Amino acid sequence: MADNKELDLAWDFVTQTNRTLFLTGKAGTGKTTFLHKLKQKSNKRMVIVAPTGVAAINAKGVTIHSFFQLPFGPILPDADVANNSAFNRKFSKTKINIIKSLDLLVIDEISMVRADLLDGIDKTLRRFKNKQLVFGGVQLLMIGDLQQLSPVVKDNDWRLLQPYYKNAFFFSSRAFQECYPITVELKHIYRQENPLFITILNEIRNNNLTASSAAELNKRYDPDFNPKTEEGYISLTTHNSKANTINQSKLKALKSKSYNYEAVITGNFPEHSYPNDIDLELKVGAQVMFIKNDSTTDKRFFNGKIGRVVDLSKSKVTVRCPGDTEDIITGVETWENIKYNLDAKTKAIAEEKIGSFSQIPLRLAWSITIHKSQGLTFERAIIDAEDAFAHGQTYVALSRCKSLEGLVLKSKIESKQIISDHNVISFNKRAEENAPDSDQLLQSKGQYQLDLIAEIFEFYSVLHPINRLLDIYYKNRNRIEGVVEPLLLKLKEDATHLIKVSTSFKTQLKTLQTEGETPENNKAIQERFTKAIEYFKVQIEDLLVVPLKSFAFTTDNKSVEQDLNKTLDVLEEFLTVKTFYFKEIKTTFTTKHFLDLRVKAVFLLNKGAKKERKSVIDGTVHVDLFEDLRILRNQIAERNSLVHFQVFSQKSLYAMCESLPTSLEELKAIEGMGKTRVEKYGTAIISVIRSYCEDNDIETTDANNLLENDSKKRKKGDTKLISLDLFKSGKSIDQIALERELNVNTVFGHLADFISTGEVAVTDLMSKAHYKELLALIPAKTFDNLSDLKHQLDDKFSYGELRLVLNQLESD
Repeated sequence: MADNKELDLAWDFVTQTNRTLFLTGKAGTGKTTFLHKLKQKSNKRMVIVAPTGVAAINAKGVTIHSFFQLPFGPILPDADVANNSAFNRKFSKTKINIIKSLDLLVIDEISMVRADLLDGIDKTLRRFKNKQLVFGGVQLLMIGDLQQLSPVVKDNDWRLLQPYYKNAFFFSSRAFQECYPITVELKHIYRQENPLFITILNEIRNNNLTASSAAELNKRYDPDFNPKTEEGYISLTTHNSKANTINQSKLKALKSKSYNYEAVITGNFPEHSYPNDIDLELKVGAQVMFIKNDSTTDKRFFNGKIGRVVDLSKSKVTVRCPGDTEDIITGVETWENIKYNLDAKTKAIAEEKIGSFSQIPLRLAWSITIHKSQGLTFERAIIDAEDAFAHGQTYVALSRCKSLEGLVLKSKIESKQIISDHNVISFNKRAEENAPDSDQLLQSKGQYQLDLIAEIFEFYSVLHPINRLLDIYYKNRNRIEGVVEPLLLKLKEDATHLIKVSTSFKTQLKTLQTEGETPENNKAIQERFTKAIEYFKVQIEDLLVVPLKSFAFTTDNKSVEQDLNKTLDVLEEFLTVKTFYFKEIKTTFTTKHFLDLRVKAVFLLNKGAKKERKSVIDGTVHVDLFEDLRILRNQIAERNSLVHFQVFSQKSLYAMCESLPTSLEELKAIEGMGKTRVEKYGTAIISVIRSYCEDNDIETTDANNLLENDSKKRKKGDTKLISLDLFKSGKSIDQIALERELNVNTVFGHLADFISTGEVAVTDLMSKAHYKELLALIPAKTFDNLSDLKHQLDDKFSYGELRLVLNQLESD
């Protein structure tokens, strides 16, 4: 295929730009070969899909419906994606990562793809990749010939789709109209060499068969033609029933012994994708066709090669083909059904075999349907197109033949057999008038590189999560504690500043772009790019990353908490990717380097575990008390089968930490703490607060009624001694807490005070393993408070254990 300018142009558009491309051409122009080369040599992360199971197996890809999990019925373009079950099906994490990291989507046999199906692909790609860009920003390569097989649309389906589409072809889809595609038509025909035959085929293809060409073609009309067995003619018909009848009658007429070959199917291989009969019956003398290329290095046969069976055994079939000097002995060949997966080490998109179909690669070939002949090449064929009923059917049949001389017509070719769709003719005419050239290729390469650079410095997306956080806060300000609004407003202001600078930078790059030169080769652009990397690397860290680390909030409302955390995840993921780009791009821009980084960024986000956010506001003075009261609240709630805020609210929790009530009367004064709550939970709450105050030498109210039914005033320190006495009597910390209606951490703290006196050992309160582990872990951590430290460590360590080891480290 050397010196083919259309193939070279298509290759460069696919590999060096992000333009959506429709690669078309007459039968035998090399479309399938182009796809195989692309699969072997392209550096882009790609997936191949096709509209039918057989087409997918032949293209070594997967079906559109299975990969995108789309329904088989009509997909209405105005359907609400968010509430449409067709677009809310659960995707595996692996498939989501494949889509997120995808550069190129190849759709083979695009002529059979309906407009609504292509729009469904667009919606799914937007869902997982980039909602703002057509096809989610993924480049599309669509391969096919509109003059061949057309999409199948039932009348009922078309009644639903007709209000939205001019016709059922893929080029009528909304996504296709939006993506500004280009069409490259392959002109050089490798299958046929006779100029007269090529002219006739072109006229049929374009629905303008001249009288002279029709006369020349119909010279091949011979209704009574009866070929000799060794000549290897195959009959092409319009209907399955006709082909089957011919094949079975010819096979039955043979007097030789029948051999049956049963297919072996493993794993997942759906019936509609079977490439051959499950039970294949053959006889010596049967005319057969190879339906697969030879998998050995000898390449003795190809898909469509005709021959005659000369010998049979249980596992082998010997075939003699016209013109060959040697017979072909073939055994079982295997077709594989694949799914796309990710390589565990490299994260490359890999094909994983999920099923196989093994069978002798032969089919009875006295006759075959025109539909099944698509993509095949025949030396000699008998065409029966009298009952042609579909667009392009006659053209497909005639174009299977390599020469006019090898063609026999069972019925004359009349205009009624040449069925062409005016929509296709119009589309092909426009595509031909707007065919791209080398200048457009250079321009597209330059724009592609500018688009990738713009992606690196795109900051507009950061505004959405910031605005969303503000919106959640404004709607729920009475439920959220923390200094939220000032921080978010400052983030928004600084993000807007970065957007303005990046917009100015991108405009400057366009002015530096020179004709005939891509950004990669433009010295002025590369210098500005390097300076921009250095500038934004510092700015994003100082203006966005560092300030966001100080963001903290608490709320009793789980739904609000979930919305805030989900939006914070989006914001942090955006900043993680940007920081990664600016760190990894040291100097100049290259397309390959950035595409590699973009893929790594997808998996970088997957590596990091979800961040455990601070539940304590940095401005809270009594952080440890906050945690003790929060734990007490959760314990009471769990014990009484309540939701935590039913014990006391977040607002009440903060008020307690600010005013430190040490009597039941003072506790009643806290907003949200009514008489009933104080009666139920007051004793435990006051005990925690008093214990905290004692531990931290905080002066407390000299109240005679710590408990309303107490007649004695407790002396300072008595409460700890009581816990110690109970502990020495053999009771566990949990038992003491339950008996005294205290928080477990409070009892733990009581006993910890006696470590210095030697009355309690450290390992009485925690395991030796935890103690040794924390002695090693804590000095290596940087933390603002106990809560911050807790979030950085494993959940197996309690707050009490952390306090104990911290005290030990401080005393050492």
